Amino acid sequence: MRYFALATDYDGTIAADSRVTKDTLTALKQLRASGRKLILVTGRELDDLLQVFEQIDLFDYVVAENGALLYCPASRQEKLLGEPAPTEFIKALRDRQVNPLSVGRVIVATWHPQETAVLETIRDLGLELQVIFNKGAVMVLPSGINKAAGLAAALDEMKLSPHNVVGVGDAENDHAFLSVCECSVAVANALPMLKERVDFVTDSSRGDGVIELIDKLIASDLSELDEQLQRHNILLGTKKDNSEVNIQPSGSSILLAGTSGGGKSTLATAVLERIAEQKYQFCIIDPEGDYENFEGAVVLGDAERSPRLTEVLDLLEKPYENVVVNLLGIAVEDRPAFFAELLPALLELRSRTGRPHWIVVDEAHHLMPASWNPASLTLPQQLEGIMLITVHPDRVAAAGLSLINTIVTVGNSPQENIKAFCEALGDCPPQLAPQTLETGEALVWFRGKQTEPFCFRIAPGHRERRRHARKYAEGELEEDKSFYFQGSQGKLNLRAQNLILFIQIAEGVDDETWLYHLQRGDYSRWFRQAIKDESLAEEAEEIEQNNRTSAHESRDAIKGAIAQHYTLPA
Repeated sequence: MRYFALATDYDGTIAADSRVTKDTLTALKQLRASGRKLILVTGRELDDLLQVFEQIDLFDYVVAENGALLYCPASRQEKLLGEPAPTEFIKALRDRQVNPLSVGRVIVATWHPQETAVLETIRDLGLELQVIFNKGAVMVLPSGINKAAGLAAALDEMKLSPHNVVGVGDAENDHAFLSVCECSVAVANALPMLKERVDFVTDSSRGDGVIELIDKLIASDLSELDEQLQRHNILLGTKKDNSEVNIQPSGSSILLAGTSGGGKSTLATAVLERIAEQKYQFCIIDPEGDYENFEGAVVLGDAERSPRLTEVLDLLEKPYENVVVNLLGIAVEDRPAFFAELLPALLELRSRTGRPHWIVVDEAHHLMPASWNPASLTLPQQLEGIMLITVHPDRVAAAGLSLINTIVTVGNSPQENIKAFCEALGDCPPQLAPQTLETGEALVWFRGKQTEPFCFRIAPGHRERRRHARKYAEGELEEDKSFYFQGSQGKLNLRAQNLILFIQIAEGVDDETWLYHLQRGDYSRWFRQAIKDESLAEEAEEIEQNNRTSAHESRDAIKGAIAQHYTLPA
């Protein structure tokens, strides 16, 4: 199950004229019966809401006062999420005869056209308050308090991630909380601007629209909307035509295979960085300690100490904690047994919370070998959000390979990995001629989509970009990759084996030599072919093609372009 909670606005969404119909209440009860949670996110003050909505106990949590108050119906406990408005502010509004004026636990509210007086009062008193509008309502709250902040507080209490939440609303103050939900929905009566920005708009209005949404949630977990949720896609790289190659964060199961040194770790790290950037939770099972320095994750275990199952699960109970399970402290022959115990525990956590969103198994041929008898018992029939990394796909248990719908392969003879995968499952491999991949390229086959395999250039992650920048800025390129300042007569042979030396030599050569290479397009050619930086090459080309630029001006322009892309010593 992908969606574990529905977060809904009240007025104009589940309610019309302050009331919720019996049919809508029935649908809400059915959603709870499906095992999902309900969160009410409203601009109303709590006391007002309790008077008009007797069935509030249907909801696990209520975010009231537009995000300023959290209420738990089961315990009747309230939690303020912001400071109450200063008494002098309220007095000043009354002195200005702002009417109507409502003062909640934190919120201060009025109606149009009183916003001018409200803003002037905030300015005159020098207060750090914000004004939020909602179909004529004017709400004053502490800075940073909105429905998104309130929803985050509710999810923290429930130990759920926004990536497992569907949000539905109708008005401008719903933008904030809908934007953090994995799937955002507007009912048909919503404001046009809101409908333009959400993932899905219901055919029906208000409560009937929510019933429509709930029916889809229960029937299919909104799987029919997966292709529409492009904003969460994880970038793998680009094709030759510069179109992006992406995977969906939900529904994908990946085999990353290839020879040692072929770029598996580079690609896996880049993908994990993008998963972490979007705040999807992951758990890496790391037999060889390759991820012990991965930023944004807690490493459990080392060469001297084996990780404990309880500490792994305790950390993963927190939605924003990522974990690397380092197995160096466990004997090689005991690692498959540890994994056989860990995986069912991770899947049980997923069944309750939808997390971890990604399970990454490095050296998968060691942890679930082809001869591993428990594999078919431990592994479910379907498993999404998993990445198996291996040098030998034919040595991975068939029960693990059968889960895979996306194969990414790097290194020498990448087509052989696809062939080995298919043979291990008894499938017919796609027709594929021998492939030769350049450095930084991969071959991908979206098996579940019945498409032909194709090559793409890997989009490097932050760590790889930093390594790349150091290599070309201050490393040492091979002789055939270096730049040589020779001049028109070939009298010079000044070698620049990195960008720092290139700049130093460029500043010292005579104008004639500099312009000779500039006019031939040698600089952009080197940046493109040896430095492998297309963006820098394009900037250099523009400078080269400007015939009116002097040697001094073009030197400074090329040096400035390099400095923008690479951190160079002062």
